Amino acid sequence: MIEWLPEHWMEIAGTLLALVYLYLSVRENIWLWATGFLSSFFYMIVFFDEHLYADMGLQVYYLIISIYGWLTWKWGRQRTGRKKMPISKLNARTGVILLLIGGVVYVVVLLILLKVPSLIDIPASELPFWDAFTTTGGIIATWMLARKFIEHWLIWIVVDLVSSGMYFYKGLEVTVLLYLIYTAVAVIGFLEWNKNMKTRDRDIKK
Repeated sequence: MIEWLPEHWMEIAGTLLALVYLYLSVRENIWLWATGFLSSFFYMIVFFDEHLYADMGLQVYYLIISIYGWLTWKWGRQRTGRKKMPISKLNARTGVILLLIGGVVYVVVLLILLKVPSLIDIPASELPFWDAFTTTGGIIATWMLARKFIEHWLIWIVVDLVSSGMYFYKGLEVTVLLYLIYTAVAVIGFLEWNKNMKTRDRDIKK
């Protein structure tokens, strides 16, 4: 244990920050974006060391989307004059667009994982198809969170379960535990947001 901790401190730090991020997400607290930024920074380094390049690239995206999410939630709160930016449901048109974009992103990420490592002389991704799947799902779901679409929780349930299996295969035990917790919290988050959305709609009508 004494030898293990110094070697895995970034994974532990990223995990602890991610748990705070999860709690703040369920509570719709804007500070989730700050903790998410820090967690992504640590995991970006962890995934590079483990040759999970798509997941590493996803963390870079998370750094950027954290800034976008903070600004969007702040502006959404100011625009509506409410304490929290309202929760929305995904309409059919936006859903189709996201599905098409997700398909394109998946193909692009997969091609990058299959072709680029050999070109720049780095080890190939060991799980390119699953790596591309979780990366694509994470990109779409996090953008939906930034816009406060409640359905982003449903995407995370699937992505987190797949990620748990992938990290178990890679021997990242702490991260496996984190993603199983992610899955459970995604279910709780969906139920909590759904309840809050209905309560606020009822209050507005009054």
